[in-house]
Amino acid sequence: MTVASETIPVPESQRVDTRALQAWVERNAPRYRGPLRVERFAGGQSNPTFKVIAGDGSAFVMRAKPGPQAKLLPSAHAIDREFRVQRALRGAGFPVPEMLALCEDEAVIGRAFYLMEYVRGRVLADPALPGRAPAERSALYDELNRVIALLHGLEPRALGLEDYGRPGNFFARQIARWTKQYRASETERVEAMERLIEWLPRNIPKDEETAIVHGDYRMGNVMFDPTEPRIVAVLDWELSTLGHPLADLAYHCMQWHAPPGEMNGLAGLPLTELGIPTEAEYLRAYCRRTGRADIGPWEFYVAYNFFRSAGILQGIIKRALDGTASSPDAYRDVARTRAIADLGWSLAERHMAKA
Repeated sequence: MTVASETIPVPESQRVDTRALQAWVERNAPRYRGPLRVERFAGGQSNPTFKVIAGDGSAFVMRAKPGPQAKLLPSAHAIDREFRVQRALRGAGFPVPEMLALCEDEAVIGRAFYLMEYVRGRVLADPALPGRAPAERSALYDELNRVIALLHGLEPRALGLEDYGRPGNFFARQIARWTKQYRASETERVEAMERLIEWLPRNIPKDEETAIVHGDYRMGNVMFDPTEPRIVAVLDWELSTLGHPLADLAYHCMQWHAPPGEMNGLAGLPLTELGIPTEAEYLRAYCRRTGRADIGPWEFYVAYNFFRSAGILQGIIKRALDGTASSPDAYRDVARTRAIADLGWSLAERHMAKA
């Protein structure tokens, strides 16, 4: 995926039968021959991602469901959907890796998986982009903005994705979904989450829009060219669906409301001095690119995403407590759930103050 991504030894719970994998690869992606060597990319809480090195030194990427012992939440880890949407987007010229092969037969290595090309580039996980000149930061953010606007402008039917999600009632369905999954993973009462669970369904905007949405679009999930401020691949499509484009946009705009450090945000940083656009500037650029007149009830969209993010993190925490999380760092997320929910409720209060 990236020359900058670190790999780690494959944890015991994620071990892969390389002989079985090699036999399948040589039948279904014959450009790669054994013997195969498997490493795991660092990070990735849900669907673990592996670098697979072939006998000639070439490499490809395998993304799989968690190991067979994992207790999976309903509707989670649908890697066949990831494969499908990326294959369709690749055909439309959108920057995603080439999809090589999909294996839904869990008997092969004990879980479903798919293979994709190994793209070389830079993953810049910190949205503050430390160590870079202001002009470069500005160019990188402009490219981030350009690509999400491009995604939201694609017509699902033209890509064969008209059934990739249910059109309409997006927020009602998503709030219900993440509430249910949060309850299934709940380990302690979080007051701000209780308030959001009550408030969000009663304040859903009346507008209905449908676009292909990534669901986890952010600086750390895109890969830039090794030298240019150009996105060569958008990664991690597990949460993609048909949905409201402003929900997708607001997800990575949460960083403007969150502090640096553990929350990996931009709040309080001297953005103009750094060359990073303010949230208002970023939104204006998106509106210009998409022909949108305004951004609507923005605080609702961002509050919804803090709620959703807290729900996702709670699922990671529960898997960690069950001993099945894909990432060894899952335990450090425990304190973040409460902080994220608090930020979401502060946006809800700001929305109510403007009403």
